[in-house]
Amino acid sequence: MFKSLIACFLIFFLFCFSNAQSYENAIGIRGGLFSGITGKFFLSDNTAIEGVFHSRWKGYGICGLYEIHNDMNNENFRWYYGAGGSLSVWEGQYVPWIDPYAGHDIYKQYMVISIDGIIGIEYNFSDIPFNLSIDWKPSFNLVGYSGLWVDGAALSLRYTF
Repeated sequence: MFKSLIACFLIFFLFCFSNAQSYENAIGIRGGLFSGITGKFFLSDNTAIEGVFHSRWKGYGICGLYEIHNDMNNENFRWYYGAGGSLSVWEGQYVPWIDPYAGHDIYKQYMVISIDGIIGIEYNFSDIPFNLSIDWKPSFNLVGYSGLWVDGAALSLRYTF
């Protein structure tokens, strides 16, 4: 169901904005341990807001990031960094790093509120309205599991318009 929804979003934007070559906004898919949908909206030439809706551990999360983009020597490549926050909820049985005293048969819901950072690089295709990015998004959790999660690397493919 989730993959069908992503495919419908991409097909919709391909047909509605097939002539758009500028990169002011983008929407696409994000693949990694936190897979989902990503949208990026530029506020100026080098600042953007990115939103990520992701799934992991039978749950979902939403993340908002403020990013600063910088040009590289090649006109199609840019690198970026930024920060933001996220809220995630998932269900599971016995998650020892959250609740080490719970039994293995206890089924409960967990919530995490975190501060997130991001650093990455993206390539904007010249001939087609897509970009490809790879980034690392570590999180420091304030609520739920207090600690640092460093497994937020992902590859994203976005339709640009």
